[in-house]
Amino acid sequence: MESPLHAIARYEREQGLAPNSINRVVAASGDAGAWARLERGELTVATFCAPFEADCRAHGVDVDGAAVMAAIAAAGVPRPVMLEAIRRIRARGLRVGALTNNWRREGPEDDVIPHRLRAHFDAFVESRVVGLRKPDPRIYVLACRELGVEPARTAFLDDIGGNLKPARALGMATIKVDDAALALRELGALVGFDLLGAPAAADVTRAREAPRPGTSGVRRPATGA
Repeated sequence: MESPLHAIARYEREQGLAPNSINRVVAASGDAGAWARLERGELTVATFCAPFEADCRAHGVDVDGAAVMAAIAAAGVPRPVMLEAIRRIRARGLRVGALTNNWRREGPEDDVIPHRLRAHFDAFVESRVVGLRKPDPRIYVLACRELGVEPARTAFLDDIGGNLKPARALGMATIKVDDAALALRELGALVGFDLLGAPAAADVTRAREAPRPGTSGVRRPATGA
């Protein structure tokens, strides 16, 4: 998915807010803040906005919570280059998991995005479902257990540096995703095959012969995101 950080940055520019002001509020508010509660599934988007705006005001930042969430939702589309990389990785017999901080909406669209993407992964761990969120080390351990692989045999990609630290402490290889192509080059060097160029004939053959999700053997490294 496109990073929500980019959507938040655009909102800040449009509203004349200082860069990273919203992220600083989220960090300062900690586990008791509205953002953390949203990602743990304790709030829905509708019940989140008022306490989030209060958190922001307490730190001298005025925001419209609904507008922030709308901006993030508008940017929340899958990145084809990442989906193709996932296909290639799984075609080689490696397992791929999604570890996502997300939230509960209200209405029939609530699970559209997770359900649309789930088929691309061997494991799909959502913060709103398990009641834990990155960077809590327990959610990384849970994701590895779902994948059936030890942390030391796992590569983890994320666009937030603070989410990479616990993964690294658990023994995972970590890659910061500022630019998707650069991150995939780094991951390709780690797994030993290209994730960006035109698919090789071997990749196409492996894709046809690949086992169904959840039945492939664990080989190093599995990947998480």
